Amino acid sequence: MANCTGYGNSTRIQNHYGCSLPEGLVVFLATLNIFLSITASLGNALILIALRKVSSVHPPTKLLFRCLAITDLCVGLITQPLHVTYLLIPITKVNLSNLFYVDAVMNASGFLLCGVSISTATALSVDRLLALLLGLRYRHVVTLKRVFVVIIYFWVSSVSFVFVYIFWNYDVTLFEAAVLSIPCIVISMCSYAKIFLALRQNQAQVREGHQSQPNRGGIPFNIARYKKTVSSIAWVQLALAVCYVPFIICVITIRISGWSGLSADVVWECAFTLLYLNSSLNPILYCWRIQEIRQKTKGTIRQLCCSSS
Repeated sequence: MANCTGYGNSTRIQNHYGCSLPEGLVVFLATLNIFLSITASLGNALILIALRKVSSVHPPTKLLFRCLAITDLCVGLITQPLHVTYLLIPITKVNLSNLFYVDAVMNASGFLLCGVSISTATALSVDRLLALLLGLRYRHVVTLKRVFVVIIYFWVSSVSFVFVYIFWNYDVTLFEAAVLSIPCIVISMCSYAKIFLALRQNQAQVREGHQSQPNRGGIPFNIARYKKTVSSIAWVQLALAVCYVPFIICVITIRISGWSGLSADVVWECAFTLLYLNSSLNPILYCWRIQEIRQKTKGTIRQLCCSSS
């Protein structure tokens, strides 16, 4: 995961330079984010290499996985190091003018990557639902070209948030981005609920001794393999929800109630770190839940170790 950015530039500057956060907490959060930045960068780079060698995943689905891995990689390489720099500016006593540029790039990359990440995760859940409902027609409807167009739309729409942030009001833009993230999570939950009910119905038919027949183009493929793919994507979606929902709640709460002070600052920075954690969790989930990705990743690591030695 990719993530959003701080709530209000002036508030963030005042908080840090007013020593609102204890120095020990700032050092701890900075150290933790440095570690997460390294794991996100290395983990997602390995996943992108492994995905090139994976053949069991349908190409359009693989493209969505690649898009999600790229956003997580960019979080580890760009947004997270900038956030660490931002955290440490009050301690390092860097010139205040540098804070503006760090904050601007961090915010812009955060809006962009957050939008693409949550949209791609939603698309993965819808992709699995379409595979179930369309059956044999799935490969004709969900093509590589159409998925590529959808991904381009995700990036363009997320860039629009960046322009709104630059040319309009930051706080309002962040609030709208948080609110618009809620339908994405709801769509994913509904997709998996529909999948779960359909699979239960299919299992009941099997127990009754009836051969599974497609319902309006429904499940004429390998059920066992489909279940594994759905389970893998469901874990990715669950991790995204766990990491994003607290931040969304935090944004809406601060916007509506005007909550401020030390407790708000601490919760805010912890919500940031939880968002960054998502980018490090996804590669672990890929390797844990998808056997071929795990094997290809191990092979890549062995090759790198052999070449370095």
